[in-house]
Amino acid sequence: MARNVFLDPATWFSVGVRRKPTGWLKFVVTPLAVALAVYVIVAATVLIVAPWELTAIFLCGIVGLAFLGVGATPNSDPESPSVLDYAFALASFAMLVYFAVNSQGFVDRIALLNPLSTVEFVFGILMVLLTLEITRRTTGLGLTVVVLIFVAYNFFGHLLGGVLQHGYIDANHFIDIMVYTTDGIMGLPARVAATYAFMFVMFGVVLYYAKGADFFFDLAASISGGRAGGPAKVAVVSSGMYGMISGSPTADVVTTGSVTIPAMKRLGYSPAVAGAVETAASTGGSIMPPVMGSAAFLMAEYTGISYRDIAIAALLPALLYYICIYAQVHFRAVRLKLPGLDPAQIPKFTAAMKQGATFFVPLVVLTVALVYGYTATMVAIFGAIAVVIVSWFRRDTRLGPVELWRALAETTFRMVPVAGATAAAGLVIAGITMTGLASKFAHVVYAITSANHFFTLVVGGMLTLILGCGMPTPSAYILAAVLMGPLMNQLGVDVLAGQLFLLYFAVMSAVTPPVAVAAYAAASIAEDNPITIAAHAVKLSLAAFVVPFVFVFGPELLWKGPLWKTAVTFGSAAIALIVIAAAIERHSAWCHSWWARLVVTAGALCMITPDMRLTAVGAVVVAAGIGANRLWRPAAA
Repeated sequence: MARNVFLDPATWFSVGVRRKPTGWLKFVVTPLAVALAVYVIVAATVLIVAPWELTAIFLCGIVGLAFLGVGATPNSDPESPSVLDYAFALASFAMLVYFAVNSQGFVDRIALLNPLSTVEFVFGILMVLLTLEITRRTTGLGLTVVVLIFVAYNFFGHLLGGVLQHGYIDANHFIDIMVYTTDGIMGLPARVAATYAFMFVMFGVVLYYAKGADFFFDLAASISGGRAGGPAKVAVVSSGMYGMISGSPTADVVTTGSVTIPAMKRLGYSPAVAGAVETAASTGGSIMPPVMGSAAFLMAEYTGISYRDIAIAALLPALLYYICIYAQVHFRAVRLKLPGLDPAQIPKFTAAMKQGATFFVPLVVLTVALVYGYTATMVAIFGAIAVVIVSWFRRDTRLGPVELWRALAETTFRMVPVAGATAAAGLVIAGITMTGLASKFAHVVYAITSANHFFTLVVGGMLTLILGCGMPTPSAYILAAVLMGPLMNQLGVDVLAGQLFLLYFAVMSAVTPPVAVAAYAAASIAEDNPITIAAHAVKLSLAAFVVPFVFVFGPELLWKGPLWKTAVTFGSAAIALIVIAAAIERHSAWCHSWWARLVVTAGALCMITPDMRLTAVGAVVVAAGIGANRLWRPAAA
């Protein structure tokens, strides 16, 4: 047992047991969750609420519910909270009341000029401590340790020498900035969780309760279920469709993977590969418009670029991601002669469309609202309203008051880990701001990379993946953006391309070992080692590690530049990724031998660059490699 504790990475980053409230606790917690959801919706649509007040009330409410719904350790009682849990929850709700009653005074005060009273200082310390504890429970030790390191740097960095030294920061200064301003816990990450992210999670939950996920699965099965490797292709298509709406890799894995993973295993896929296909396909939902994921909302708020522009720019790279996964699945199925689904299990396309075509209406509403420039919050609300309306077209999908009540409560509970992670990220960001660490970090990276664009991007990608090993995607992105963003700006990297680059690597941290949260979700269904699943998922997700370099050096892929050049860049990149997929899976007709795989891969990497001359050379090399492979095979036979 001791060996497992120390060697299994899951134990290093384990979270507390998740409880589903029952009995009297359910009748207390569920109305509180619904009330908080209603407050967030009303604050977004009717009331004019100061950002600090909105975030404080939202966070305190979420944290209070979290202590009742998440145990202190994986071995905690899965049904009943402990005395300590109740004490923490009451403390959180006490903070909510205190902050709500005195919110106007906190909004109007001038930080560091108006001294904190003893009561304010005590509540501030309580807020920091409860934030750290709920972060540990909901996201694990990784993010908590990162936060503690930055907190320690705030207090003791003045004792360091050299470039990392900063001025003295006392406890009052620390609490004032961290709690009573919009630069700390109540800052941008948590504010996004209380607005954009909450609304889009609500949209996805409402769609799920209306059985929209069932429609997208049936549609995907009708399109690709009968082809070679049908279940895997259904997983790619259905997870892509549902993921672009839910924006949550883990939720997508659990929702669609419960059907696709067992089907893949039955038809010959190994458990690890089946879990990897679902993991890679589900993770792509966070980079696929129109919804993408919560990190994309942070990007919109942090950069000031409209969410509409981000979604439009993200479309072509996301399509390349899914093209690469689908191609690898296809070539593997052909090589291993894996069959499609039993025809009796494949829904008819016309029947699937007849039953659920109305679910395309909310997608159209989302797209139109984005194009017309509505805020992301209102776009999500319009989408949710559209789902409710179309659900009434069929008796079995109809959403009544009971279903909507459950959907609102479920939305709040799903926001628990997101809220904890974003609050903790606010602690780190405020610490970076107070100490000036961002500019110092940029100085260190600049010295390492000698201001070389490519190597700076490599460092940025590696940093984001490393951060993502111990924290959720939104936290990994925002910290990478704060640390690497200024340096990218100094090097002249386009803001949209640079931030989207970091977003991609933050999303991919969900599939990158050793802490691949999406892979761990798939492992419970596939019944295989999550690290093995993650390793296969990284191979399937190859495009996500290559394409970001393409759109940084060739922004045509983000719709910047002549339309013909965008088409050529996208087309050549798509062909190159298909060729690379064939090489990875040893497709006999194109590159059966090792040397042919090497040649076509080299040519494909040239094709994927935005340089037209290199693209032409790469196309010639690929064609020559495939031709030579065809000539060589008969001789070998």
